[in-house]
Amino acid sequence: MQNYKTIYKKRSGALFLLLAAFASIIIVRLFYLQVIKADTLRSEALADRQSEIILPPQRGNIYDRNGNLLAQSISVESLVANPKQLMKYYYDETKEAPPEDKEKDEKKLKPKPLGLLVDKLSQILNLDEKAKENLRQKLSNTRSSFIWIKRKLSYDEAKALKKLLADKEDEVYTYGLELVEETKRYYPHNDFAAHLLGYAGTDNQGLAGLELSLDKYLKGIPGRLVTEKDARGLEIPESSSLYIPARPGNNVYLTIDETIQYFVERELNNIESQLNPALAMIIVMDPQSGEILGMGSRPNFNPNEFAKYPAKVREKNFAIWYNYEPGSTFKIITSAAALEEGVAHSNDRFYDPGYAVVNGRKIRCWSKTPHGDQSFAEVIQNSCNPGFVKVGLSLGKERFYKYIRSFGFGEKTGIELPGEQKGLIIPENKVTNVNLATISIGQSIAVTPIQLIRAVCAVANGGKLVEPHVVKKIVDQRGKTVLENKPRYIKRVISEETARTLRELLERVVLKGTGAKAYIKGFRVAGKTGTAQVVSPTGGYAPGKYVASFVGFAPANDPKFAALVVIVEPNSQVYYGGQIAAPVFKSLGEDILRYMGVKPQEDPEPAKTEGPIEVFPEEVRVPALEGLTLWEAQKKIIENGLIFKVEGQGPKVVKQSPEPGVIVPEGTEITLTLGQGKGDTEKVVVPELTGLTFDEVSEILKRVGLGFRYIGSGVAVEQSISPGTVVPPGTVVEVKFKN
Repeated sequence: MQNYKTIYKKRSGALFLLLAAFASIIIVRLFYLQVIKADTLRSEALADRQSEIILPPQRGNIYDRNGNLLAQSISVESLVANPKQLMKYYYDETKEAPPEDKEKDEKKLKPKPLGLLVDKLSQILNLDEKAKENLRQKLSNTRSSFIWIKRKLSYDEAKALKKLLADKEDEVYTYGLELVEETKRYYPHNDFAAHLLGYAGTDNQGLAGLELSLDKYLKGIPGRLVTEKDARGLEIPESSSLYIPARPGNNVYLTIDETIQYFVERELNNIESQLNPALAMIIVMDPQSGEILGMGSRPNFNPNEFAKYPAKVREKNFAIWYNYEPGSTFKIITSAAALEEGVAHSNDRFYDPGYAVVNGRKIRCWSKTPHGDQSFAEVIQNSCNPGFVKVGLSLGKERFYKYIRSFGFGEKTGIELPGEQKGLIIPENKVTNVNLATISIGQSIAVTPIQLIRAVCAVANGGKLVEPHVVKKIVDQRGKTVLENKPRYIKRVISEETARTLRELLERVVLKGTGAKAYIKGFRVAGKTGTAQVVSPTGGYAPGKYVASFVGFAPANDPKFAALVVIVEPNSQVYYGGQIAAPVFKSLGEDILRYMGVKPQEDPEPAKTEGPIEVFPEEVRVPALEGLTLWEAQKKIIENGLIFKVEGQGPKVVKQSPEPGVIVPEGTEITLTLGQGKGDTEKVVVPELTGLTFDEVSEILKRVGLGFRYIGSGVAVEQSISPGTVVPPGTVVEVKFKN
């Protein structure tokens, strides 16, 4: 009996301890859940009980400077589905047999093949076979309770779907289908200023142009709608809810004038239809403020249907992206630097024999008839290459590069558009005299259209470099100004006197020179033509491909606008800037001046003829140079109007690029690789050295294996051993230099 009581007590004690331990665990667990994890669990419970819907904001509108609408967001409908609900009334006949006499759901409807609904929707939405199969897979996925079938429906699609959803007698069930309202970006003028405006995507996010760069101002702030739901996922009647309305985006006002932009679009359409170029660009700018009044490019696209166009067309604004050699339009910069530095004056005399020789390279003038003796004013008027080469060399690379950089070349302008390029400039420490000569006539340098017109505007406005901009102001929905752009003057690049002189000289180009076809009756017009070759992706120039351009402003004595016309690779026998780009400026300028209300001036004396036509150098065949001495190769290269550079060391040319027989334009650079030729290697032929700089003479003599002694400084004018003389390796050549 005693043993039984002892055992009972022990068992009771053990049970008590077990219960106490269990109770302790419960208490600890409750403490953990109720105290430590309370906030987390409360949040999870709230999340299970609440449903949050993100309310997309209305995207801000874009207007021109006068308040004309260019882009807006409109209400459209989208089709959504709840597959979990929808598949109660359908079965996928491709995966399962029809249910036998089985009625589903409280509606007592017999399930139908899913293909009926897929075919019906495909007919309305115009889906192909691949899209139909994809739709079937999405609708049959019962793990999902929400899918997009098609967003941003067209008017006809939405109308047909509304009829389908309302028709209870139709052969298909529409339970689980619903039309929801969204906003869609809409451009009322279709392809008008398309590259400038850009476009927005399906979720109203900016993808290109101003829609992208100003997205943070335009997109607005999303709202929220929070409601309570029961265990079945249904909204609890009369439950509390939280509504935070979406805040619409800001409205943007541009500097663009809708009417001037219309003139730009019209001229670009004419260029495209008449010349069928690879690219075409026009920019119209206010020289005083830097405001862009019009900007357009071709090929064009419709931002309402942007997905139908190639990415390279819709994503690149060629007016700020395209790098090209400006040709003679760049002579405006050369002239500005020369006048400002006093290197040249209007009445200074220049002699043009038809070409200029720089370090053995013959740079020809575009005119087949030499201009002969002429003033600097006539050099500009005639766009004389040899005259500008002399001016560029007289400036020297330090001074010339100072103005190239001051005018903003080699850097972005800062315009509020994505994708701007900064052009291409040879590093100053690598520039040769030949480079300096070609840069002075607009070759060996690449610029963008926006860079060039900004630089020309500095001449038009009296010497101040301004920052181009397309955004005038940004205002919120209450009309409060969020951002406003004022004219920003970066720096003075030339004096007012130099700018005034150059404006008068550029006016002569239109009155008597290559820009005669840009003349506008009753107005003083200043400008410059340009014809350049297209640089080949593989190096050198692409045969038969040109860039024609004209840049100018009017009235010349009080400029109200400046405009640049660029036509790339026109499909025409005529490709000169003065012939095809200048007339576009004339047509554009006539309408702009009339629209601005500028009164005609005293009619200046136009040229009695159309003026000279600036043409481009002829194409030549590369001669065979391998096996020749450097002197022999030099002679052949110069005779053909080509230039050269030397690589390697040795008495003879062992390799050349481009290869013999290739057709290239005059002025193309031939790379000569020197080495040990076959046969007698104990003799060297003395090369031609006159006209070369000290560094160039030293480099060439070193490469062919000759010694070097010099007298004076500057450019080589005399050498002790005549070119073509055969001498032993190591022979010393004395060279006389003179400034």
